[in-house]
Amino acid sequence: LPPSPGSCYQRAKQVLHAAVPDRLQGRERETGILRQFLRDHILGRRPGSLYVSGAPGTGKTACLSRVLLDCKDELAGSRTVVLNCMALGSPHGVFPALAQHLGLPAATGRERVRSLEKHLTAQGPMVLLVLDELDQLESKGQDVLYTLFEWPRLPSSRLVLVGLANALDLTDRSLARLGAHPAGSPRLLHFPPYTKEQLTRILQERLGQVAGDPVLDSAALQFCARKVSAVSGDARKALDVCRRAVEVVELEVRGQTLLKPLPGGES
Repeated sequence: LPPSPGSCYQRAKQVLHAAVPDRLQGRERETGILRQFLRDHILGRRPGSLYVSGAPGTGKTACLSRVLLDCKDELAGSRTVVLNCMALGSPHGVFPALAQHLGLPAATGRERVRSLEKHLTAQGPMVLLVLDELDQLESKGQDVLYTLFEWPRLPSSRLVLVGLANALDLTDRSLARLGAHPAGSPRLLHFPPYTKEQLTRILQERLGQVAGDPVLDSAALQFCARKVSAVSGDARKALDVCRRAVEVVELEVRGQTLLKPLPGGES
């Protein structure tokens, strides 16, 4: 069957949603570093921590999600816990959330932290803890962040911690004490804003999945990429702008179709 009128617009809107693609344009270096870090620490049974920084829309969460999907079989022998700290309610809420994911009995306060420490230093598979929106765990005295980042340094620890946040200086600002221990500071990985060329390739690759004539002109994609890269380098913003443009065109085409005169001169 030939495609129905407007189906190309529906398909274009689908591919322009900010889902995790099979391949992340312009993030080959960062993806490789993340993959190697997980292999070195999870498969090598070496506890450690990694702090991933970058402004919104620079691909931090998408890259890590892609790597976790690609390495699913390799990491099958370990335990992976992914928490979005924005949903925890309070910084100390990370401890009961982690305990629940690990199947530990209910406890409160310091007892819960001790129970987690005991679990993470006992015999067992490596535990990968991913904390998105890590800056939500900042608290008075930074006791929550210090506790989490000190766990991989405990004797016999089997924890690998990966934290993601927008701020480039969170570890310097909030975890200064960790720098006193050469092996204690988390490894840092920064995601810079996307360039105009990278954003153009991202948009072209997404819309290249739509069959038929291009839905958006190449010059329009480059114009969008140039404007977004000058302001933020946020790939999600570029995708959103193009998706809205497709919606506008779709509405115009639909209006023209409704107003088109019927065959035979009927009104």
